[in-house]
Amino acid sequence: MIKKKDKIFIAGHNGLVGAAVLRKFKESNFTNIITASRNKLNLFDQRKINNFLKSHKPKIVILAAAKVGGIKANNKYRADFIRENLQIQLNIIHSCHINNINNLIFLGSSCVYPKKCKLPIKEEYLLSGKLEITNEPYAIAKIAGIKMCESYNKQYNRNYISLMPTNTFGPGDNYNLENSHFIPAILRKLYEANINKNKYISLWGTGKPKREIIYVDDLANAIIYFTNKKTTHSLINIGTSKEYSIKQIARKIVKILNLNIKIKFDNNSKFDGTKSKVLDTTIAKSYGWKPNISFEKAIVETYKDLVKNFNTIKGI
Repeated sequence: MIKKKDKIFIAGHNGLVGAAVLRKFKESNFTNIITASRNKLNLFDQRKINNFLKSHKPKIVILAAAKVGGIKANNKYRADFIRENLQIQLNIIHSCHINNINNLIFLGSSCVYPKKCKLPIKEEYLLSGKLEITNEPYAIAKIAGIKMCESYNKQYNRNYISLMPTNTFGPGDNYNLENSHFIPAILRKLYEANINKNKYISLWGTGKPKREIIYVDDLANAIIYFTNKKTTHSLINIGTSKEYSIKQIARKIVKILNLNIKIKFDNNSKFDGTKSKVLDTTIAKSYGWKPNISFEKAIVETYKDLVKNFNTIKGI
């Protein structure tokens, strides 16, 4: 059981998920949270990570650091995605072990599961088929992280848990249209259309693929929840177990934000990706966790964040 004064190291505290985890830990009155910016701790340098963990001796490590992006970025920068993620994972997971840190939460992604997977997707379906080609290098890196955690658990009796979240969004998201995920991209296009008084926005793809999505605060709550659990599962799906087409999601966002803007799709199926993907969250629920934040609130809070920070992101 983790205590309020226990040391907790969050790797990737400036990212979408890491920032939310940091905020939620503070809201829960945890007082000994350790973070390190990139200029203070190079996650590609195992010696520096090892020395950092040896010096601070955290009770638990949250591995939220990763190179992430949307379909276009994953497909264009394939070598970067596999190399950087493998390096970060190897360095942190192994350094936790050699410093006798027994508790770690590793954040993966639902893209680790095969493209043509039986739905809803169970954890046991990992490595049961071919991956979606557009983000295969990233997925392979994440699968390696899952298997590292599983292997250290079996060989050294560690409590390294891999949480596999579905598509995540929220305040602090990446709104760069070149490499963002689809919800922040939709929000940015809607905001720019609104201030420029445009009557419609164009989204690439057909809008037909279905996606399950989770608000980052729900994911952060799940991470904190499982820091207090000794599980018999090293891989656990985190999601809502509900999916909607991208077209449905886009139109619902327009309605929530009360905007008079039409959505057009270019109907190019090249970047549609997986046609349908929804996670089976039975295992997570068996431990007592479930999401509790409405989609409406999640969209409003994320849109507020975009508007507030637009002047700093509009150039990207």
